[in-house]
Amino acid sequence: MHSITGERPPTGYRHTWAEISLEAIASNTRLFKSSLGGHAALMAVVKANGYGHGAAEAARAALNAGADRLGVAILDEAVQLRSASIGHPVLVLGYTPPDSVRAAIDNEADLTVFSDDVLEEIVRQTETLRKRVRIHLKIDTGMNRIGLSDPDAVLALARRAMLARFVELEGVFTHFADADGEDPAYTWRQFRTFQSVIRLLEQNGIQIPLKHCCNSAATMRYPSMHLDMVRVGIALYGLHPSSHTRLPAYPLQQAMQLKSRIADLRRSPEGRPVGYGCTFVPERDSLIAAIPIGYADGLSRQLSNKGVALVQGVRVPFAGRVCMDQTMLDVTIAPYAEVGDEVTLFGTSGNESIAIDEVAALANTINYEVVCAVGSRVPRIYTGETGSM
Repeated sequence: MHSITGERPPTGYRHTWAEISLEAIASNTRLFKSSLGGHAALMAVVKANGYGHGAAEAARAALNAGADRLGVAILDEAVQLRSASIGHPVLVLGYTPPDSVRAAIDNEADLTVFSDDVLEEIVRQTETLRKRVRIHLKIDTGMNRIGLSDPDAVLALARRAMLARFVELEGVFTHFADADGEDPAYTWRQFRTFQSVIRLLEQNGIQIPLKHCCNSAATMRYPSMHLDMVRVGIALYGLHPSSHTRLPAYPLQQAMQLKSRIADLRRSPEGRPVGYGCTFVPERDSLIAAIPIGYADGLSRQLSNKGVALVQGVRVPFAGRVCMDQTMLDVTIAPYAEVGDEVTLFGTSGNESIAIDEVAALANTINYEVVCAVGSRVPRIYTGETGSM
Protein backbone atom coordinates (compact mmCIF):
# COMPACT_ATOMS: atom_id res chain seq x y z
CA MET A 1 0.00 0.00 0.00
CA HIS A 2 1.20 3.52 -0.74
CA SER A 3 0.38 4.53 2.84
CA ILE A 4 2.94 2.02 4.13
CA THR A 5 5.82 2.96 1.85
CA GLY A 6 5.05 6.68 1.76
CA GLU A 7 5.46 6.62 -2.03
CA ARG A 8 3.24 9.17 -3.74
CA PRO A 9 0.73 7.61 -6.17
CA PRO A 10 1.14 8.75 -9.80
CA THR A 11 -2.24 10.49 -9.68
CA GLY A 12 -1.49 12.20 -6.38
CA TYR A 13 -2.94 11.53 -2.97
CA ARG A 14 -6.33 12.97 -3.83
CA HIS A 15 -7.00 11.29 -7.20
CA THR A 16 -7.07 14.30 -9.49
CA TRP A 17 -4.79 14.31 -12.51
CA ALA A 18 -4.21 15.38 -16.11
CA GLU A 19 -3.52 12.70 -18.70
CA ILE A 20 -1.15 13.87 -21.43
CA SER A 21 -0.80 11.88 -24.63
CA LEU A 22 2.76 12.32 -25.87
CA GLU A 23 1.77 10.36 -28.96
CA ALA A 24 -0.83 13.05 -29.74
CA ILE A 25 1.85 15.76 -29.47
CA ALA A 26 4.18 13.70 -31.63
CA SER A 27 1.45 13.04 -34.20
CA ASN A 28 0.57 16.73 -34.42
CA THR A 29 4.25 17.58 -34.79
CA ARG A 30 4.68 15.09 -37.63
CA LEU A 31 1.59 16.53 -39.33
CA PHE A 32 3.08 20.03 -39.32
CA LYS A 33 6.52 18.80 -40.29
CA SER A 34 5.03 16.99 -43.28
CA SER A 35 2.96 20.01 -44.31
CA LEU A 36 6.11 22.14 -44.46
CA GLY A 37 7.64 19.80 -47.01
CA GLY A 38 11.17 20.56 -45.89
CA HIS A 39 10.90 24.17 -47.05
CA ALA A 40 10.76 25.70 -43.57
CA ALA A 41 12.02 24.75 -40.13
CA LEU A 42 9.56 23.92 -37.34
CA MET A 43 9.82 25.60 -33.96
CA ALA A 44 7.84 23.85 -31.25
CA VAL A 45 6.65 26.46 -28.77
CA VAL A 46 6.63 25.06 -25.24
CA LYS A 47 6.10 28.23 -23.22
CA ALA A 48 3.78 28.34 -20.19
CA ASN A 49 4.88 24.85 -19.14
CA GLY A 50 4.16 23.53 -22.62
CA TYR A 51 0.71 25.18 -22.56
CA GLY A 52 0.07 23.29 -19.36
CA HIS A 53 1.18 19.92 -20.75
CA GLY A 54 4.68 19.88 -19.24
CA ALA A 55 7.45 21.77 -21.01
CA ALA A 56 10.24 19.19 -20.96
CA GLU A 57 7.98 16.27 -21.81
CA ALA A 58 6.27 18.14 -24.65
CA ALA A 59 9.63 19.36 -25.95
CA ARG A 60 11.07 15.85 -26.09
CA ALA A 61 7.99 14.48 -27.82
CA ALA A 62 8.06 17.26 -30.42
CA LEU A 63 11.80 17.03 -31.03
CA ASN A 64 11.67 13.26 -31.40
CA ALA A 65 8.87 13.73 -33.96
CA GLY A 66 10.89 16.14 -36.08
CA ALA A 67 10.71 19.64 -34.59
CA ASP A 68 13.92 21.53 -35.28
CA ARG A 69 14.07 23.86 -32.30
CA LEU A 70 12.09 25.22 -29.37
CA GLY A 71 10.51 28.50 -28.40
CA VAL A 72 9.66 29.82 -24.93
CA ALA A 73 8.35 33.13 -23.60
CA ILE A 74 10.86 33.89 -20.84
CA LEU A 75 14.40 32.96 -19.90
CA ASP A 76 13.28 30.99 -16.83
CA GLU A 77 11.58 28.55 -19.22
CA ALA A 78 14.74 28.13 -21.28
CA VAL A 79 16.73 27.41 -18.11
CA GLN A 80 14.16 24.79 -17.15
CA LEU A 81 14.68 23.01 -20.47
CA ARG A 82 18.44 23.08 -20.06
CA SER A 83 18.05 21.66 -16.55
CA ALA A 84 16.11 18.81 -18.16
CA SER A 85 19.15 18.09 -20.38
CA ILE A 86 17.48 19.37 -23.56
CA GLY A 87 20.25 20.75 -25.76
CA HIS A 88 18.42 21.88 -28.90
CA PRO A 89 18.28 25.59 -29.78
CA VAL A 90 15.79 27.49 -27.60
CA LEU A 91 14.64 30.98 -28.52
CA VAL A 92 13.32 33.26 -25.79
CA LEU A 93 10.51 34.98 -27.68
CA GLY A 94 9.81 37.67 -25.08
CA TYR A 95 11.80 40.37 -23.35
CA THR A 96 14.98 39.51 -21.48
CA PRO A 97 16.22 42.39 -19.30
CA PRO A 98 19.91 43.34 -19.41
CA ASP A 99 20.61 41.95 -15.94
CA SER A 100 19.52 38.49 -17.14
CA VAL A 101 21.73 38.39 -20.22
CA ARG A 102 24.59 36.63 -18.43
CA ALA A 103 22.24 33.82 -17.35
CA ALA A 104 21.01 33.51 -20.92
CA ILE A 105 24.54 33.11 -22.20
CA ASP A 106 25.41 30.59 -19.50
CA ASN A 107 22.37 28.54 -20.53
CA GLU A 108 23.00 28.90 -24.27
CA ALA A 109 19.62 30.51 -24.89
CA ASP A 110 18.92 32.43 -28.09
CA LEU A 111 17.59 35.91 -27.36
CA THR A 112 14.99 38.22 -28.85
CA VAL A 113 16.35 41.75 -29.15
CA PHE A 114 14.55 45.00 -29.90
CA SER A 115 16.35 47.59 -27.75
CA ASP A 116 19.81 49.13 -27.57
CA ASP A 117 20.36 48.41 -23.88
CA VAL A 118 19.83 44.68 -24.25
CA LEU A 119 22.06 44.45 -27.32
CA GLU A 120 24.79 46.48 -25.59
CA GLU A 121 24.72 44.12 -22.62
CA ILE A 122 24.86 41.09 -24.91
CA VAL A 123 27.90 42.56 -26.68
CA ARG A 124 29.59 43.38 -23.36
CA GLN A 125 28.98 39.96 -21.86
CA THR A 126 30.01 38.04 -24.96
CA GLU A 127 33.23 40.04 -25.24
CA THR A 128 34.02 39.28 -21.59
CA LEU A 129 33.14 35.59 -21.84
CA ARG A 130 34.27 35.18 -25.44
CA LYS A 131 31.17 33.12 -26.14
CA ARG A 132 28.87 33.40 -29.13
CA VAL A 133 25.18 34.19 -28.77
CA ARG A 134 22.44 33.94 -31.37
CA ILE A 135 19.88 36.73 -31.47
CA HIS A 136 16.61 37.35 -33.32
CA LEU A 137 15.37 40.88 -33.98
CA LYS A 138 11.70 41.44 -33.11
CA ILE A 139 9.72 43.64 -35.50
CA ASP A 140 6.36 45.13 -34.52
CA THR A 141 4.25 45.14 -37.67
CA GLY A 142 0.90 45.74 -36.03
CA MET A 143 0.58 43.75 -32.80
CA ASN A 144 1.57 46.91 -30.89
CA ARG A 145 3.12 44.94 -28.08
CA ILE A 146 6.92 44.59 -28.22
CA GLY A 147 9.39 45.05 -31.05
CA LEU A 148 10.74 47.77 -33.33
CA SER A 149 8.29 49.48 -35.65
CA ASP A 150 10.61 52.08 -37.21
CA PRO A 151 12.48 50.51 -40.18
CA ASP A 152 15.46 52.84 -39.69
CA ALA A 153 15.73 51.74 -36.05
CA VAL A 154 15.67 48.11 -37.18
CA LEU A 155 18.48 48.77 -39.64
CA ALA A 156 20.57 50.61 -37.04
CA LEU A 157 20.19 47.81 -34.47
CA ALA A 158 20.99 45.16 -37.07
CA ARG A 159 24.15 47.00 -38.09
CA ARG A 160 25.32 47.18 -34.49
CA ALA A 161 24.67 43.46 -34.08
CA MET A 162 26.61 42.65 -37.25
CA LEU A 163 29.65 44.52 -35.93
CA ALA A 164 29.78 42.49 -32.71
CA ARG A 165 32.38 39.70 -32.83
CA PHE A 166 30.47 37.18 -30.77
CA VAL A 167 26.88 37.99 -31.77
CA GLU A 168 25.21 35.97 -34.51
CA LEU A 169 22.22 37.74 -36.03
CA GLU A 170 20.41 34.52 -36.81
CA GLY A 171 16.80 35.62 -37.08
CA VAL A 172 14.26 38.37 -37.60
CA PHE A 173 10.58 37.91 -36.82
CA THR A 174 7.20 39.43 -36.21
CA HIS A 175 3.96 38.23 -34.63
CA PHE A 176 0.51 38.31 -36.20
CA ALA A 177 -2.38 39.85 -34.30
CA ASP A 178 -5.29 38.33 -36.20
CA ALA A 179 -4.11 35.27 -38.12
CA ASP A 180 -6.94 33.25 -36.58
CA GLY A 181 -9.57 35.82 -37.53
CA GLU A 182 -12.05 35.53 -40.37
CA ASP A 183 -10.78 38.50 -42.37
CA PRO A 184 -7.22 37.98 -43.73
CA ALA A 185 -6.66 41.66 -44.57
CA TYR A 186 -4.78 42.66 -41.41
CA THR A 187 -2.54 39.61 -41.53
CA TRP A 188 -1.59 40.38 -45.12
CA ARG A 189 -0.95 43.98 -44.14
CA GLN A 190 1.41 42.85 -41.38
CA PHE A 191 3.14 40.41 -43.71
CA ARG A 192 3.76 43.10 -46.34
CA THR A 193 5.18 45.38 -43.66
CA PHE A 194 7.49 42.60 -42.50
CA GLN A 195 8.64 41.93 -46.05
CA SER A 196 9.47 45.61 -46.53
CA VAL A 197 11.70 45.52 -43.44
CA ILE A 198 13.47 42.41 -44.75
CA ARG A 199 14.03 44.11 -48.12
CA LEU A 200 15.51 47.15 -46.37
CA LEU A 201 17.95 44.95 -44.48
CA GLU A 202 18.94 43.01 -47.59
CA GLN A 203 19.36 46.20 -49.63
CA ASN A 204 21.88 47.24 -47.02
CA GLY A 205 23.80 43.98 -47.23
CA ILE A 206 22.31 42.29 -44.18
CA GLN A 207 21.20 38.74 -44.91
CA ILE A 208 19.46 37.02 -42.00
CA PRO A 209 19.09 33.21 -42.23
CA LEU A 210 15.84 32.74 -40.29
CA LYS A 211 12.92 34.98 -41.17
CA HIS A 212 9.72 33.92 -39.42
CA CYS A 213 6.24 35.27 -38.78
CA CYS A 214 3.77 32.36 -38.68
CA ASN A 215 2.13 31.21 -35.47
CA SER A 216 -0.12 28.13 -35.42
CA ALA A 217 -3.00 29.85 -37.20
CA ALA A 218 -0.86 31.41 -39.91
CA THR A 219 1.03 28.17 -40.43
CA MET A 220 -2.25 26.43 -41.24
CA ARG A 221 -3.96 29.22 -43.17
CA TYR A 222 -1.16 31.05 -45.01
CA PRO A 223 1.44 28.65 -46.45
CA SER A 224 2.93 31.42 -48.61
CA MET A 225 4.02 33.16 -45.40
CA HIS A 226 6.04 30.25 -44.00
CA LEU A 227 9.38 31.80 -45.00
CA ASP A 228 12.33 30.08 -43.27
CA MET A 229 10.60 28.87 -40.11
CA VAL A 230 7.19 28.62 -38.46
CA ARG A 231 6.37 28.76 -34.75
CA VAL A 232 3.68 26.28 -33.76
CA GLY A 233 2.35 26.36 -30.22
CA ILE A 234 -1.28 25.65 -29.33
CA ALA A 235 -1.83 23.40 -32.35
CA LEU A 236 0.94 21.02 -31.26
CA TYR A 237 -1.30 20.14 -28.33
CA GLY A 238 -4.23 19.35 -30.61
CA LEU A 239 -6.13 22.60 -30.16
CA HIS A 240 -7.19 24.94 -32.94
CA PRO A 241 -6.56 28.67 -32.47
CA SER A 242 -10.06 29.36 -33.79
CA SER A 243 -12.84 27.89 -35.89
CA HIS A 244 -11.20 29.37 -38.99
CA THR A 245 -8.25 26.97 -38.69
CA ARG A 246 -10.33 23.80 -38.71
CA LEU A 247 -9.05 22.70 -42.09
CA PRO A 248 -9.24 19.13 -43.47
CA ALA A 249 -5.44 19.10 -43.84
CA TYR A 250 -5.01 19.46 -40.05
CA PRO A 251 -6.87 16.71 -38.15
CA LEU A 252 -5.30 17.54 -34.80
CA GLN A 253 -5.34 15.21 -31.80
CA GLN A 254 -6.18 16.72 -28.40
CA ALA A 255 -3.35 15.81 -26.03
CA MET A 256 -4.77 16.60 -22.58
CA GLN A 257 -7.56 15.08 -20.51
CA LEU A 258 -8.47 16.31 -17.02
CA LYS A 259 -9.80 13.75 -14.58
CA SER A 260 -10.74 13.21 -10.95
CA ARG A 261 -12.66 10.66 -8.86
CA ILE A 262 -15.82 10.88 -6.81
CA ALA A 263 -14.92 11.50 -3.17
CA ASP A 264 -18.42 11.65 -1.72
CA LEU A 265 -22.00 10.81 -2.73
CA ARG A 266 -25.09 12.03 -0.91
CA ARG A 267 -28.80 12.33 -1.41
CA SER A 268 -30.07 15.89 -1.55
CA PRO A 269 -33.84 16.23 -1.27
CA GLU A 270 -35.79 18.62 -3.45
CA GLY A 271 -35.30 22.21 -2.30
CA ARG A 272 -32.12 21.69 -0.27
CA PRO A 273 -29.40 24.00 -1.70
CA VAL A 274 -25.92 22.82 -2.62
CA GLY A 275 -22.65 24.70 -2.17
CA TYR A 276 -21.58 28.28 -1.50
CA GLY A 277 -24.20 30.94 -1.96
CA CYS A 278 -26.95 28.31 -2.21
CA THR A 279 -26.99 28.91 -5.99
CA PHE A 280 -28.05 25.37 -6.90
CA VAL A 281 -31.38 24.21 -5.51
CA PRO A 282 -32.49 20.76 -6.71
CA GLU A 283 -35.93 20.66 -8.28
CA ARG A 284 -36.16 16.96 -7.43
CA ASP A 285 -34.55 14.52 -5.02
CA SER A 286 -31.00 14.39 -6.35
CA LEU A 287 -27.76 12.47 -6.04
CA ILE A 288 -24.85 14.87 -5.51
CA ALA A 289 -21.21 13.89 -5.99
CA ALA A 290 -18.23 15.83 -4.68
CA ILE A 291 -14.91 15.67 -6.55
CA PRO A 292 -11.56 16.93 -5.22
CA ILE A 293 -10.75 19.60 -7.79
CA GLY A 294 -11.54 23.31 -7.80
CA TYR A 295 -10.53 26.69 -9.07
CA ALA A 296 -7.18 26.50 -7.25
CA ASP A 297 -6.38 23.70 -9.70
CA GLY A 298 -7.44 25.71 -12.75
CA LEU A 299 -11.05 24.58 -13.00
CA SER A 300 -12.67 27.89 -13.80
CA ARG A 301 -15.21 29.32 -11.37
CA GLN A 302 -17.02 30.51 -14.50
CA LEU A 303 -18.18 26.89 -14.86
CA SER A 304 -20.32 27.18 -11.73
CA ASN A 305 -23.80 25.82 -12.54
CA LYS A 306 -22.76 25.65 -16.22
CA GLY A 307 -20.04 23.04 -16.54
CA VAL A 308 -20.47 19.38 -17.38
CA ALA A 309 -18.48 16.26 -16.60
CA LEU A 310 -18.57 12.59 -17.59
CA VAL A 311 -19.35 9.87 -15.04
CA GLN A 312 -19.59 6.32 -16.38
CA GLY A 313 -19.81 7.81 -19.86
CA VAL A 314 -22.82 9.96 -18.93
CA ARG A 315 -22.86 13.77 -19.07
CA VAL A 316 -23.68 15.25 -15.68
CA PRO A 317 -23.98 18.95 -14.78
CA PHE A 318 -22.05 20.95 -12.22
CA ALA A 319 -24.18 21.61 -9.13
CA GLY A 320 -23.52 24.99 -7.57
CA ARG A 321 -20.36 27.02 -7.47
CA VAL A 322 -16.92 25.64 -8.20
CA CYS A 323 -15.09 25.81 -4.85
CA MET A 324 -11.39 26.39 -4.34
CA ASP A 325 -10.60 22.69 -3.87
CA GLN A 326 -13.83 20.84 -4.64
CA THR A 327 -16.69 20.78 -7.11
CA MET A 328 -20.12 19.20 -6.86
CA LEU A 329 -21.93 17.34 -9.63
CA ASP A 330 -25.57 16.34 -10.01
CA VAL A 331 -25.19 12.65 -10.90
CA THR A 332 -28.86 11.77 -10.57
CA ILE A 333 -28.93 10.57 -14.18
CA ALA A 334 -25.99 8.26 -13.43
CA PRO A 335 -27.73 6.25 -10.68
CA TYR A 336 -25.02 3.60 -10.45
CA ALA A 337 -22.28 6.11 -9.67
CA GLU A 338 -20.07 5.14 -6.76
CA VAL A 339 -17.38 6.70 -4.64
CA GLY A 340 -14.11 6.19 -6.49
CA ASP A 341 -15.63 6.39 -9.97
CA GLU A 342 -13.56 8.28 -12.52
CA VAL A 343 -14.82 11.72 -13.51
CA THR A 344 -13.73 13.35 -16.78
CA LEU A 345 -13.78 17.15 -16.82
CA PHE A 346 -12.56 17.19 -20.40
CA GLY A 347 -11.56 14.23 -22.52
CA THR A 348 -13.25 10.92 -23.25
CA SER A 349 -15.21 8.45 -21.14
CA GLY A 350 -16.89 5.54 -22.88
CA ASN A 351 -18.50 6.80 -26.06
CA GLU A 352 -18.82 10.37 -24.80
CA SER A 353 -16.33 13.23 -24.99
CA ILE A 354 -16.03 16.76 -23.70
CA ALA A 355 -13.76 18.89 -25.85
CA ILE A 356 -11.55 21.56 -24.36
CA ASP A 357 -13.19 23.99 -26.76
CA GLU A 358 -16.56 23.19 -25.19
CA VAL A 359 -15.20 23.93 -21.73
CA ALA A 360 -13.71 27.18 -23.00
CA ALA A 361 -17.04 28.27 -24.47
CA LEU A 362 -18.87 27.53 -21.21
CA ALA A 363 -16.26 29.51 -19.26
CA ASN A 364 -16.35 32.40 -21.76
CA THR A 365 -12.66 32.07 -22.57
CA ILE A 366 -10.32 30.37 -25.08
CA ASN A 367 -8.85 26.89 -25.17
CA TYR A 368 -5.37 28.32 -24.49
CA GLU A 369 -6.47 29.49 -21.05
CA VAL A 370 -8.22 26.23 -20.16
CA VAL A 371 -5.06 24.12 -20.54
CA CYS A 372 -2.60 26.74 -19.28
CA ALA A 373 -4.70 27.18 -16.14
CA VAL A 374 -4.32 23.55 -15.01
CA GLY A 375 -2.17 24.14 -11.96
CA SER A 376 0.91 22.59 -10.43
CA ARG A 377 -1.19 20.75 -7.81
CA VAL A 378 -2.51 18.55 -10.61
CA PRO A 379 -0.09 15.70 -11.46
CA ARG A 380 0.56 15.05 -15.15
CA ILE A 381 0.39 11.41 -16.20
CA TYR A 382 2.09 10.77 -19.54
CA THR A 383 0.94 8.14 -21.99
CA GLY A 384 2.16 7.08 -25.41
CA GLU A 385 5.69 7.86 -26.48
CA THR A 386 8.23 8.09 -23.68
CA GLY A 387 9.69 11.33 -24.92
CA SER A 388 13.22 10.07 -24.24
CA MET A 389 15.89 11.49 -26.47
